[in-house]
Amino acid sequence: MEPRNHTNVSEFLLLGLTDDPQLQLLISNFFLFMYLVTILGNLLIVLAVSSDSHLHTPMYFFLFNLSFTDICISTTTIPKMLLNIHTQNQGITYIGCLTQIGFVLVFGGFENFLLTTMAYDRYVAICHPLRYMIIMNPQFCVLLILLSLFLSIMDALLHSLMVLKLSFCKDLEIPHFFCELAQVLKLACSDTLINNILIYFVTGLFGGVPLSGIIFSYAQIVSSVLRMPSARGKLNAFSTCGSHLSVLSLFYGTALGVYISSAVTDFSRKTAVASVMYTVVPQMMNPFIYSLRNRDVKGALRNLIRGGPSL
Repeated sequence: MEPRNHTNVSEFLLLGLTDDPQLQLLISNFFLFMYLVTILGNLLIVLAVSSDSHLHTPMYFFLFNLSFTDICISTTTIPKMLLNIHTQNQGITYIGCLTQIGFVLVFGGFENFLLTTMAYDRYVAICHPLRYMIIMNPQFCVLLILLSLFLSIMDALLHSLMVLKLSFCKDLEIPHFFCELAQVLKLACSDTLINNILIYFVTGLFGGVPLSGIIFSYAQIVSSVLRMPSARGKLNAFSTCGSHLSVLSLFYGTALGVYISSAVTDFSRKTAVASVMYTVVPQMMNPFIYSLRNRDVKGALRNLIRGGPSL
């Protein structure tokens, strides 16, 4: 393939999930439905937490940020795909593609750190209940959010700047519904060894360390709960972690599924379909998980819908 300097690249082509026009229409309607459910569900969580003073606690502060992040992740990828199907134009500009890569990395990394922070919050609440409000004070909670956001932005900037140094070939077709970093690197004619090493290193660091923190937190939680003399106390303690455990399983389970799918198949379209489970489904399901399993959130949502006071 003939190399082409990145400054001459005007656009990439997003091939999407299928070339079949009828399937494209079906996929478009399906994704539009999921996007609207995601936006509405997470927006309701954001409004409920904001309007109900009973939910102005560290746990729900982190949930507020999680819901806002889910809205951002979905908005980064789905509207562009829907627009491309509607206009029958698969193009995305070079700057647009680079921007999409950056935002996906920022919000995906931020959600990863948020879930770790929420696990730590549950650890402090169950293992150190008397010191909970002292440890998880508002200033510390805001610091955790800012640190998570800073690390996510630095990660995205690093990868984006590395992509800027690449030269691309004439084949600029991305077999995906959004600009995924790994797929864009495959189109480069220049050497991507450093980029790939960076991906593995950052994934190991920003994936392994938070996951280790989550495992440690829940190991301490289980150990603490098992020492409780009351069966009711054990049930109450575990119930406060139920929603978070469900979200964790969905987030990391789907991510693992995408990784396995990309490892066992060379067909990029299949990997793209699998990535839907990682980039779309968790964001849609999170509001249902927290609203169906949490009485406080359900009560706040009822007050919000009825327009009742939340003191």
